[in-house]
Amino acid sequence: MDNVFMDRLWKSIKYEDVYLKAYNSIAEARQELTKYFDRYNKRQQHQRLDNMTPDEVYWNTIPKFKEVV
Repeated sequence: MDNVFMDRLWKSIKYEDVYLKAYNSIAEARQELTKYFDRYNKRQQHQRLDNMTPDEVYWNTIPKFKEVV
C-alpha cells in the first residue's frame, strides 16, 4: 500500500512522456523529465486534488501546519 503513489506516478511518467519521446541521451531525458515534473506539479490540475495542482495543495497546507506547531 505504501508504494501505490510512487507506482502510479512512475506509470504516468512512462506512458505520458518516456515511451512517447524515446530519449537519445541521459541529458535529454533529464531535461524532458524536468519539463514533465514542472507541468505535473505546477500546471496540471488533478481530479483527486479537487482540480488543484500539487503545488497549490502543498503551499496551501503549510500555513495550517505552522499554526499547529
